[in-house]
Amino acid sequence: MELIEVPLHAVAHSRAGDKGNRGNLSLMPYDPALYPLLAEQVTEERVLALFAHRGATRCVRYDLPLIHAFNFVIDDVLEGGVNGSLNLDGHGKSLSFRLLSLTVRIPRQ
Repeated sequence: MELIEVPLHAVAHSRAGDKGNRGNLSLMPYDPALYPLLAEQVTEERVLALFAHRGATRCVRYDLPLIHAFNFVIDDVLEGGVNGSLNLDGHGKSLSFRLLSLTVRIPRQ
């Protein structure tokens, strides 16, 4: 099986939320059959590295296989959160777009 590299946004969608200085990102493949491939490739370590430039200190991935989804909780990613940050996106709503910039390898269709 030949694999090709694509941006995550080509095969999945994401939503972002926040609590204090913690970001919460959902990730759901458009095709549930891709769930196992995303589970292998979109790891806590990889997501933490993606947000290291924002001071993120920890990432926990919660797998939700019955609904073919993941939830990533990222600590210290909001530069203090909505009440403590001068960041234009204190709620972290744009973080989902950053997550979707990761690349993944999927079977050529």
